[in-house]
Amino acid sequence: MPVKVPSRLPASQILRGENIFVMSDERAAQQNIRPLKLLILNLMPNKIETETQLLRLLGNTPLQVDVELLRIHNRPSKHTPLDHMNDFYRDFEQVRHNNYDGLVITGAPLGALEFEQVEYWAEIQTIIDWSQRHATSVLFLCWAAHAAFYHLYGIKRQLRATKISGVFAHQRVHQHVPLLRGFDDEFWVPHSRFAQVPLDWLNAHQALDVLAHSNDAGAYLVVSKDNRNLFVTGHPEYTRTTLLDEYRRDLAAGQDPTIPANYFPNDDVTAPPHARWHAHGALLLSNWLNYYVYQRTRYDLNNDNEGFSREWC
Repeated sequence: MPVKVPSRLPASQILRGENIFVMSDERAAQQNIRPLKLLILNLMPNKIETETQLLRLLGNTPLQVDVELLRIHNRPSKHTPLDHMNDFYRDFEQVRHNNYDGLVITGAPLGALEFEQVEYWAEIQTIIDWSQRHATSVLFLCWAAHAAFYHLYGIKRQLRATKISGVFAHQRVHQHVPLLRGFDDEFWVPHSRFAQVPLDWLNAHQALDVLAHSNDAGAYLVVSKDNRNLFVTGHPEYTRTTLLDEYRRDLAAGQDPTIPANYFPNDDVTAPPHARWHAHGALLLSNWLNYYVYQRTRYDLNNDNEGFSREWC
């Protein structure tokens, strides 16, 4: 089944070229089903790139997903045309009275700042609090995962002197949880961040379960005990060249970045990088939508008395 997006959204044509099933508003209007309503709060500078990455993963699910895009403020973006933002993005005041099956909050390039120093930290806190009442399940990616650990549970991150950058092997902690169905014992995930939440801090918290981690990159998948919040500290949505683009960007900025680990063959930055995480990235999003959203959401999102309409398989 497809992801429903506006036919004029740039990601629509890109994904059609990759034979990923996306549906226009016009065709979706003829479908006699209730699609999942998913809201994406996009905090990344290059909105179009991040939209395409996330929609590519969502397009692998058998469920029909109606996607809306949310921005944190309406100030001009340096990396995305204003017309694009005005055409496809909504402000929080436009959605705050709505309910959603799922919410995705992306990462943000704010690794060196304390949360209270972030210009829109108050807005982030408001949306996280709102999400606990208005979304069946919330997926926090990278920076957003650390922000939610801090805001919801008071768990502070540790800023690092060097960046965790590369593709790292991960292991499952639990064998039989819906989110990890179909996962191999070992799987690979890209990471790109300056902060870390120690694994033992997360293991010690009574409201959280660590589902997968890496010896090199730490905790990767963490879920709240009520299965409402999923925290993903890496970047399963990255394309083959995203880490390469970041490496070149940091070089151009004079930052002397380390070579992303386990990414270039023999650490040769002139060689095409390896991509070994796409399958598990798609499986992660598919399992989240199926078991933590579709299987648990209400059929009528506006009926608070209905409760969950489906049970887990």
